[in-house]
Amino acid sequence: MGYLRVKQPKISDVIMQQMEAMILEGALKPGQRLPPERELALRFEVSRPSVREAVQKMVAKGLLSSRQGGGTYVTERLGESLSDPLLDLFKHHPEAQYDLLEFRHALEGVSAYYAAMRSTAADKREIRKCYEDLQRYHDEKAFDKEVMADVDFHLAIAASTHNMVLLHMMRALFTLLRHHIGDNLKNIYPKDNWRSSIHSQHGVLLEAIENGEPEKARKAAHDHLMFVEEALLEQGRENTRLERSLRRSSLTDVDES
Repeated sequence: MGYLRVKQPKISDVIMQQMEAMILEGALKPGQRLPPERELALRFEVSRPSVREAVQKMVAKGLLSSRQGGGTYVTERLGESLSDPLLDLFKHHPEAQYDLLEFRHALEGVSAYYAAMRSTAADKREIRKCYEDLQRYHDEKAFDKEVMADVDFHLAIAASTHNMVLLHMMRALFTLLRHHIGDNLKNIYPKDNWRSSIHSQHGVLLEAIENGEPEKARKAAHDHLMFVEEALLEQGRENTRLERSLRRSSLTDVDES
């Protein structure tokens, strides 16, 4: 009977596998700067040349990149291959925002459920931090920062599910999601009561996750998105009424002249 020779893995390959796992699990995020080579060598308890070789392999794979001025970063646009021209069409199609809301119902309902079930104490601290950032920008009425904080809040929930596919699906749709949330807020936020309601819904979702209540968290996510959809529909109806009123006024002005 023949035996296959057991091949000792290269240290650089082991380091690379660990760093790839950190990217998949969300410990290393797109755009995040890696610690210096010396620090990585200390953390992995290996030599600096082994770390250097692992990093070079990951750069060749497109997972890491070097920037002018120094430093190695997780590739900023990691996962954005899903953001192809078709998704650009979604941004401008009038019905796409409602289809995307339906998609978010499915994705974020599951995300909230598993976040409440699986999130660690560290996960909950991160979600709360994102919520507090959102609260601050909400109070300051810093619109662009609030949009980013809103997205970060939902992505932190996705990360706390410890489901790598779910997390990276959310991240891959980050650009579209940011555009979608931004458009929603522009349409909804002129009305302070709607804006306050949406922020309160985020608080209910946070509380359900922190208390470890999966069904309540899923319901909070669905209720939030249902409210957004109803608010958008109502805003659309108001815009239609305003356009009709303006048309009537213009006709009246023509008749009087």
